[in-house]
This record gives sequence, structure tokens and C-alpha cells, in this order.
Amino acid sequence: MRTFLARYAQAVDRFSVFIGLSCSTLLFACIAISAAEVALRYGFDAPTLWSTELAMTLCATAWILSVGYVTERRRHISITMLELLVGERVWRMFRLMQMIVALGAVFFLAVALWHPAMKALARAEHSGTAMNSIQPSYFKVMMVVGCVLYLIQLSANVIRWAQNSDGGRSDGH
Repeated sequence: MRTFLARYAQAVDRFSVFIGLSCSTLLFACIAISAAEVALRYGFDAPTLWSTELAMTLCATAWILSVGYVTERRRHISITMLELLVGERVWRMFRLMQMIVALGAVFFLAVALWHPAMKALARAEHSGTAMNSIQPSYFKVMMVVGCVLYLIQLSANVIRWAQNSDGGRSDGH
């Protein structure tokens, strides 16, 4: 069972890193779209109706999908001063408490988001902007996907914590 859990945690880590690094392409696309908008607007006096909404969608998608990667790398905002004040054992217990609280909070967030996401899938909601995209429906579904990715990675982090396979490293890799 211990080997199975270790393999699960390893597979989840690889999946989170793959998705997180893949999301960088969305950020580059956002930069390209924003640069094209600036050139079109100020160079040719031909602004687009879609660039701002598309850039926001790409950035938000990258942010939502990268949650597993950030969690795997332990790069969330934390109060590192406490790590310096308390001993390694106490800090390790703080990390476990943080993961357990996060698991509970994200689980309840996912449950709360589920119904609105399913409703948005059944009948698309539009943004009401000039582009009038289905961005609200898309984001409601993406938030649920992000919660699932976060929960999966948190579970892998708890497994690693329990098996103490990180050798005391604080950087997550």
C-alpha cells in the first residue's frame, strides 16, 4: 500500500508539473494578443473587440490550472518568519495542519461551485460585452476543475508528508 501511495503521489506531481508548465504557453499567448491589440489600436487605429476578454480568459485559465503546480512546488504565500521561530518538528506539524485545512476548504468550495458550474454547462451564460463570449460559463467550470486539481495535489502532498519522503526539504522538489 505504501508503494502504491508513493507512486500515486509521484504521478500526481508529474501531472501537476506538466499542466503548470504547459500553462506558460497561455501566458505567452496573452502577451502576444495584448501586443497585437496595442499595435492595432495605436498603430492602425483599428482596436479589436475581443482582445481584452481573450487575454483575461487566457491569464485566468493559466492561474486556475496552475494551482496543482504551485502546490506541488510549495510556492503559495506563507509566513516564513514562523518557520524561523519554531523548530523543524513544529513547522512540519504546521504544514500538515495547513494541508488539512486547505483540503477541507477547497472541498467545500468545490461543492459550492458544482451546482453553478453544472447549470452553466446546461445553459451557457454570456458576458454581455462586445464579444459576448461564454466566459462566465467557462470560468464556473474551470473553477471546479481547478479545485479538483488542487485537491488531488494536496492529497499527494499529505501522502508525502506521512511517508516523510521529502527528506525535510522545504522547496517541494
